[in-house]
Amino acid sequence: MRLNPFDPGYFSSQELRELGFNSVGEDVIIAKNCTIIGLQNISIGDNVRIDGSVTLACNSGYLNIGSYVHIGTGCYLGCSGGIALGNFAGLSQGVRLYSATDDYSGEGLTNPTVPKEFLKVRTEPVVLGNHVIIGSGSIVLPGVCIGVGSSVGALSLVGKSISQWGVYAGCPLRKLKDRKMTLLDVEKKLIYKRGNLLPDLKS
Repeated sequence: MRLNPFDPGYFSSQELRELGFNSVGEDVIIAKNCTIIGLQNISIGDNVRIDGSVTLACNSGYLNIGSYVHIGTGCYLGCSGGIALGNFAGLSQGVRLYSATDDYSGEGLTNPTVPKEFLKVRTEPVVLGNHVIIGSGSIVLPGVCIGVGSSVGALSLVGKSISQWGVYAGCPLRKLKDRKMTLLDVEKKLIYKRGNLLPDLKS
C-alpha cells in the first residue's frame, strides 16, 4: 500500500518513551511533524493527542501535561518559565502559551541571539487548570493561571490570571458568563467506565 506523503502519522506511547521524554503515559500520540526541544523536561499523562506542526520549546523550564489533553495543530508552547496543563485541558489550533517574554519597554536588548546579561526577560509559569479550553489563535502570557473549568474564546489575549468556571473572550479579555459545571458529572461517568484515576495537576 502506498503511503500518503501528506500524512506523516503519529508516534505511539512506546515509541515516544524510547525518545527520551521525562515520562509518557498510556494512549499518547504525537504527530511526527512536530518540533519538540528538551524532551527530558516534558512529562505527559494518559490519553493525550498532539497534532501536527506543534512546537514545544522546552530546552529549559518544564512542561507537565495531564491526562485527556488535546493540543491542536500549529500551537506553540514556550516553556522556559514552566507550563502545566491540567486534565481534560484543550488547546485549539494556533494557540500560543508563553512562560517567558522579552522586555518591550526598551530597558534591555531582545531576541535569542543576544547574551543573557544584556536581556531583560520576564519568566513566570503558566498554569491551565483541569477542564480549561483555549480557542483558536489565542495567546496566554507569562504568569497567567487559568482557573479550573474556565474557557477562553478564539483570538483572545490572556495577560492576567482568571478565576474558575467562567467563559472569557476578547482583547482586552472580559468575562462573558459563568461556565456550566455539568461536565464534571460526565467526567465521573468516563472515569467509572474506564476504571482509572487521574493524577493531580503538577506545577
